[in-house]
Amino acid sequence: MPSPVKTALAFLRNTWRGLTSMRTALVLLFLLALAALPGALIPQRSLNQREVDKYFAEYPTLAPWLDEVGAFEVFSSVWFASIYVLLFISLIGCLLPRCLEYYKQLRGRPVRTPRNLARMPHHDKSTVDASVDEVMTAARKRLRGWRTEEREEEDGSRSISAERGYLREAGNLVFHFALVGLLVGVAGGKLYGYEGQVIVMADGSEFCNSGTYNYDSFRAGLTVDGTKLSPFCVRVNDFGVEYLHTGQAQSYKANLEYQSGEDLETGTWKPYLLEVNHPLRTAGDRVYLSGNGYAPQFTVTFPGGEKRTGLVQWQPVDVTTMLSQGATKFDPPGVTDEAQRRQNQLAVTGLFAPTASFDGALVTSRFPDKLDPVAAVDVMRGDLGLDSGRGQSIFGVDQSMVEQGRLNRVARQNLRPGEELRLDDGTTVHFDGVQRWVNLQISHDPFQPWVLGFAIAVIFGIGASLSIKRRRIWVRVHPQGGDGDGGRSVVEVGGLARTDQAGYGEEFTRLAADLLATDGERSPESRTRAESVREKEH
Repeated sequence: MPSPVKTALAFLRNTWRGLTSMRTALVLLFLLALAALPGALIPQRSLNQREVDKYFAEYPTLAPWLDEVGAFEVFSSVWFASIYVLLFISLIGCLLPRCLEYYKQLRGRPVRTPRNLARMPHHDKSTVDASVDEVMTAARKRLRGWRTEEREEEDGSRSISAERGYLREAGNLVFHFALVGLLVGVAGGKLYGYEGQVIVMADGSEFCNSGTYNYDSFRAGLTVDGTKLSPFCVRVNDFGVEYLHTGQAQSYKANLEYQSGEDLETGTWKPYLLEVNHPLRTAGDRVYLSGNGYAPQFTVTFPGGEKRTGLVQWQPVDVTTMLSQGATKFDPPGVTDEAQRRQNQLAVTGLFAPTASFDGALVTSRFPDKLDPVAAVDVMRGDLGLDSGRGQSIFGVDQSMVEQGRLNRVARQNLRPGEELRLDDGTTVHFDGVQRWVNLQISHDPFQPWVLGFAIAVIFGIGASLSIKRRRIWVRVHPQGGDGDGGRSVVEVGGLARTDQAGYGEEFTRLAADLLATDGERSPESRTRAESVREKEH
C-alpha cells in the first residue's frame, strides 16, 4: 500500500501536469474572457459610482446579490485575480518544457534516412546518368537552406537527411510568450497606471498634474497613492469647433500650452494643438480631448452693492444641439450669522441653449454653435445644503432641500447675454456671457509600449506559426547495379510533411524533379504513388 507521502506527491504531480497542459491554458483563457463579461455589462465602482447607485435603485433585489459576488468590482475581485494567476502559471509551466524541447531539436541532427522510403507519403525514384558524387553535389546545392546531414549507409549507398521549418515552433513559442507578456503588461498598467478627468475653462485657465485634488474624477492603480504623479502643467487658451450645416461636428481643436521637465523651472510654455485622437504626450502621460461644453457666466449684485461672479460648467443634455443644464451657486457676502447665511444662498439654475428656439416661453436649442445664446434660468433662494456634509452634483441643487421647503424658486426668466433680472429684495442677476470648457483625460500607463510590442509579437508569432510548415526530405543514392563504376546512379527521394500537408505535394514535386533527372527512367511504382498522393492533396 503506497505511503501517504507518495500519494500526496503523486497527487501534486498529476495536478501540476494537468494545470500546465495546453488544454487547461485554453480553458482558463476562455474562463478569463467569460469572467470579464460582467465588467463590460454591469457598471463598475472604479469607473462610475453614480451608475452603480442607479443600478441598485433599479434592481433592489438583484444588486445586493451581485455585490456579494463582486460583480461591481470584477477586475479587482479575488475570483478574477485567481483565474488570472492560474492562467499565468499554466502558460509558463506549459511553455518552459516546450522551450527545452525546442532547444534539443535545434541541437539535434536530422533523423536517419528510413530503410524503406517507398512507405513515405511522398516518394519518387529514378535512374540518372550521373555518378553518386555528382548526384550528391547537386542534392547539396538544391537543399541549400535546409538542415542537412549526410551519411554512409551499410549497403554502400549514400544519403542526405534534410529538414526545414524549425521556425514554426519558434513562432508558436513567440506567440504564447507574447501572450503572457501582453497579460503582464495589462496587469502592470492596472497596478502602476492612473487615469483622471478634469474640466478646464478655455480662457487661459491652467491645470497642473500635482495631485489628485486637481481632478474632477480620478482612478488610481493599486500601487498609486496620488503623491508622485508625473509633473506637468497645461494651459487651455482657446477651443474651437467646426460644424456642418446639419449641426454635426467636423473637428474639435484646443489651443494648448504645456510645461514639463525643465520647462517647469524656467517657466517656458510650449504650444500644442490638441485634437481628438491626437493626444499630447508629455512627462510619460497622455492628455486627451474627451469632451466640451458651455459655461454661462453670471454676476449677482446684492442689495448692499456687493458683487459675486460665477463661471461654472453646465452639463450638455443633448450632444446634438448642446442644450445644457446646470447650477451656478452663490453665498451672500458679509453675512456672519450662520442661519441667516443659509437662508439667503442663491442658485442660478436652468437650461442654456447656444442657438435658441422658442415654443412659447419654453427654450430649446436647434444648433450646437453659439449663434443666439439664451439662458432659461430659475433663481433659487434658501439653504443649498452646501454645509450638510453630503456631496452633491455641481450641475444641480439638492432636491431634498426643495422638498423640505428650505430652498424656493424666487424668479424665472429667459436671458440673453447682457440682460439681467431683479429679485424682490433688489438683488440683480446679470447674464454676462458664455465661455467654452474642455474635458481633458489624463492617462498614465508605463506599460503601454510593452503592450504594443507584445501585441506586435503576437501577430508575428501566430503568422509564422500558421505560414511555416515543418517538412522532411531524404535522398538516397547508390550506383546502378552496385558496381560503383560511376556511370549511372539510382536516386530515391522521400518526403514527409510534419504539419499540414497542404502545398507540400507541389514543393516535393519540384524538388524531386530537380534531384531526379527528367530524362531518367522513373520506376512505374514510384510514379504512380507520387501522382496518387498529389491527387489526394488536391
